[in-house]
Amino acid sequence: MIGAMDDVVVAIDDPLAADVRALLEHHLDFCRGCTRPEDVHALDLDGLLDPAVVLFSACANGELLGVGALKTIDDEHAELKSMHTAETARGRGVGMRMVAHLADEARRRGIRRISLETGAQAEFAPARALYARAGFEPCEAFEGYVPSDASTFMTIRLDPA
Repeated sequence: MIGAMDDVVVAIDDPLAADVRALLEHHLDFCRGCTRPEDVHALDLDGLLDPAVVLFSACANGELLGVGALKTIDDEHAELKSMHTAETARGRGVGMRMVAHLADEARRRGIRRISLETGAQAEFAPARALYARAGFEPCEAFEGYVPSDASTFMTIRLDPA
């Protein structure tokens, strides 16, 4: 159980760490459970080990609360990937804290735009609402994605650091 959001620390983490790996597997299972196989774009472990990807975790008092990653597309554009909040931590601001941290990290790296793909199904409505509250707006498919009725594409422009 987490207390105040001040207790939450967001930092780079290892996708191979047991607790991180378990939460990521839960994320993949969720995505595969409500999305056609050809429309699942969540990164598996190999994808998260790509040098273009940096994974972050949100923890409080030793408990993993959520994960999120940035995948570099080019010098000014990154993709938000693998966002997932543990069920026990939902509704407590962990997702927004992670999105804010990822945006700050992107700014620090000189990124001017973050885009994402998430599901268009009802199961992904909370994610879409979170991203909209964070300032993401609908956009066209990007970076090799093919438009699909199963996908929602969103983007945000970042002010320089």
